[in-house]
Amino acid sequence: MRTVSARSLALLLGSAPLPRPAYRGLADGIRRLVSDGRLLVGTRLPSERALTTELGLSRTTVGAALDALRDEGFVATRRGSGSVVCLPAGPSGLALSQAGLIPTDVPPDVIDLTYAALPAAAGVTAAYERALLELPRLLATAGYDPRGLPETRRAVAAWFEQRGLATSPDQVVITSGAHGGLSAVLRAQLEVGDRVLVESPTYPNAIVGVRRSAYRAVPTQLTPRGWDVDAIEVGLRQSGARAAYLIPDHQNPTGLVMETPTRHRLAGVLARADVVPVVDETFVELGLDDDAERPAPFATASRHAHTLGSAGKTWWGGLRVGWVRAPEGATESVIEARHSLDLGTAILEQLVVTDLLRQGESLLSERRREARARRDALAAALREHVPDWRFTLPSGGLNLWCELPEARGDELARVAESAGVRLARGAQFGVEGGFARWVRVPFCVAPDEADEVGRRLAAAWQLALGERPTTRDVTPLIA
Repeated sequence: MRTVSARSLALLLGSAPLPRPAYRGLADGIRRLVSDGRLLVGTRLPSERALTTELGLSRTTVGAALDALRDEGFVATRRGSGSVVCLPAGPSGLALSQAGLIPTDVPPDVIDLTYAALPAAAGVTAAYERALLELPRLLATAGYDPRGLPETRRAVAAWFEQRGLATSPDQVVITSGAHGGLSAVLRAQLEVGDRVLVESPTYPNAIVGVRRSAYRAVPTQLTPRGWDVDAIEVGLRQSGARAAYLIPDHQNPTGLVMETPTRHRLAGVLARADVVPVVDETFVELGLDDDAERPAPFATASRHAHTLGSAGKTWWGGLRVGWVRAPEGATESVIEARHSLDLGTAILEQLVVTDLLRQGESLLSERRREARARRDALAAALREHVPDWRFTLPSGGLNLWCELPEARGDELARVAESAGVRLARGAQFGVEGGFARWVRVPFCVAPDEADEVGRRLAAAWQLALGERPTTRDVTPLIA
């Protein structure tokens, strides 16, 4: 079971004096940490005596705060385990994540912000035209190939080589998107019931993919600065996780980038714990700031890493082509596992991706310029229309991870559509819910639409502030 020390909890609460009455201030502070996802569900709290000593409060005050949290459903007392963080079953709006459900159609007057994906990049149409010229030579074959076309695997291997990671085409498996690659790798490496360490917050469909493959997702909390390697090491030791799903490049949804020293240190921790790194690089080519450091692939620090890539975020989601770069000697197990999911990736789309990879930087520079313009326009719109929302401008990716001034994220997602915009719930990005003070806003709308998005979000926020908390889920599919 996860634990938090009295000292660590005091640091999370901050040094500002507690509002009066003190018991209420302490209860509100702990509840806010749970809502923000900074205090994870299932964490054992310090004893009343330890909190009394660390916080300088009376035993009566601490006891009253814990009693209030129990009444609200944020703390449960279990025999032999003490006080444990949980989420209320009542009308709190903090229901567990149910990401991945099929969405209803989006009305034509509603702007959909549940997808972090751009329209097709310049050059995709021409790549399809050239691919059609190549297609006839393959029509005489059966069309099934769980490895992927040889030329596509060579293009992916060359792309890794250009980034400083020696890769043989034999290490590459072409999949139906990165999500298909994730499922294949997990099935190849794990047994039913095994635990998978995942970042919190993280990509919701990865959580669903882990659970629906009969594995257990174990969260590790991201800090505002990124990955806490010490906490990850403790989490691995406590959970017995056998794999770790990581997004080190423009993390979804936070936009964080793992620094090179952290990559090497974390790779060492995972190796000593005999944990397989499953590294999602779907946003890696969307570094938007020219002066930002571009770290080497995580697999340069970890020879055991399985790396997932995709054409979806970089060029167009409709391509549905991804890949796995497996460690030497591990490819066959991925192919065997992938064969239980599907029989191969569409041939025409593989030819298109091969063409796009070969063009490389000539297309990517324009794609980054487009994404940067969209990011800057939407950031400016949010600063004007919802100035009390806080976010750090990411150096890449496609998302703004916004902290709300109040824990009304569920209400915001529920009422947003009536203001003309569709949003994902913050709880969908947590393994065990939470994140009621957060909302992901993808910067995928055209720059000339950004101001209108800002206006609609402001209107939705005003509606949310007037809403009563609810457990009703409005749960769109998230990409």
